[in-house]
Amino acid sequence: QVQLAESGGGLVQAGGSLRLACKESRSIFGFKSMGWVRQAPGKERESVATVFADGRMNYTDSVTGRFTVSRDNAKKTLFLQMDSLKPEDTAVYYCYMQGGTVYWGKGIQVTVSS
Repeated sequence: QVQLAESGGGLVQAGGSLRLACKESRSIFGFKSMGWVRQAPGKERESVATVFADGRMNYTDSVTGRFTVSRDNAKKTLFLQMDSLKPEDTAVYYCYMQGGTVYWGKGIQVTVSS
């Protein structure tokens, strides 16, 4: 069974950086896409960044140029490097990996103080 474990969240001041990690329990080969979504209080879940099996990456406009998604197949881990963080980036971040089924992490809190 696929299990995803997120780490790296926390509290940071505006302008700071965090690196989220999402480790898969078995292997990340074979997934069609992997990525991160976030949900802020009172708001709908928002796609943040996606990396596809062919290497293409997509970002939502609000994080383009500040966030970078990457994968390390050997470590079975998906990363999200978040730089120049803003208070509006505050949310619970969830990783997912999509094969025939979409698997989700439990979510991790990111709080950016002004």
